[in-house]
Amino acid sequence: MKIVLKTFGFVFFLSLFISCGNADDDVDYNLNLGEGLGKGKPVDDCLGLGEGELVLSIQEQYTTLPGKVSIFFKVSDTDGNPVPGLTADQFTIYEQGRNDDCFNTISTSESFARISPNSQIFNNNTLLVLDLSNSVLDSSLDELKIASTSFVNNVMPATDQESFQMAIYWFDGENELHLLNGLTSSKTELIAAIDGITDTISSDPSTDLYGAVIKSTDIASNLIKDTTSGGNIGAASVVIFTDGTDQASRYTEDAALKKVNEANANISFFSIGLGSEIDTQVLQDIGKTFSVFAGNKDELESTFNDISEKVSERANSFYLFEYCSPKRDGSGENNLAIQVKTGSREGAVQTKFSANGFTGGCE
Repeated sequence: MKIVLKTFGFVFFLSLFISCGNADDDVDYNLNLGEGLGKGKPVDDCLGLGEGELVLSIQEQYTTLPGKVSIFFKVSDTDGNPVPGLTADQFTIYEQGRNDDCFNTISTSESFARISPNSQIFNNNTLLVLDLSNSVLDSSLDELKIASTSFVNNVMPATDQESFQMAIYWFDGENELHLLNGLTSSKTELIAAIDGITDTISSDPSTDLYGAVIKSTDIASNLIKDTTSGGNIGAASVVIFTDGTDQASRYTEDAALKKVNEANANISFFSIGLGSEIDTQVLQDIGKTFSVFAGNKDELESTFNDISEKVSERANSFYLFEYCSPKRDGSGENNLAIQVKTGSREGAVQTKFSANGFTGGCE
């Protein structure tokens, strides 16, 4: 099991298939919590592609008449690191029909292959969770506000997109995760909320770090459930900042880490620590996707920028790849393989689709 997990690096969605004219088909949006390639599988040996350094995990696939095949997938390396920024010309399409001994290469230009905006079916939400306990408010509030504003500017798209949203929460010693600004696609709204933070916002000087972890994970889990339905897929990132350790002792470390480790596979966890009073191991365990530490408040903005880069990379490693198949009605079920190359790295995945009802004239 450990070898397989090392090879594939992350868990994937249970395979989905939505085919034209089958609106009554059952669709299962539950996660596949085992190892594998989502809907896909390793490519047939006849292609001679071998094992690559990139992993394509198919999240969902569907067909649209008169002949379009759409594949929504995530690209990662074998260590689970996301691979953003790929373009259609970096992919090669292979199809195998019932009369083919092996796969035939399909021209990406003749098939009108393209990377389409994944916002059509993908919702990405970010939760920024800030420690506003007494120590932060007294010594580093201005720097935190600058760093948080930079984070918002870096993570959110240049223009508002309903599929990319962020909410900001804060915590102190109270048994509550306070909402600073609800989920929105507006940078302006988020930055205004950050600007409005004052040193009198909190009335409890303690730090309920573990409670914040548990509560923000529950919020992210509910967002995944809400956005993964009706043909859409949801992903979320939880980004937690603190300058210390849990002092409230309302919840245990074990309970917080259990919540993180058992969370939905499409929730990423990031942590940012400031100063000498943090427990770096605890924050690394909480920020299991990526964690960074600032030695002093002057380093806060650069550490927030490091995290924002990682958050953006993960969101932009999901692709909606579409092409027009030359297969036609009557050809039945066909095998499909997609290979990607970027620099010296490559990877491939195989799946199948039905060409029932396919005709010419695909866009």
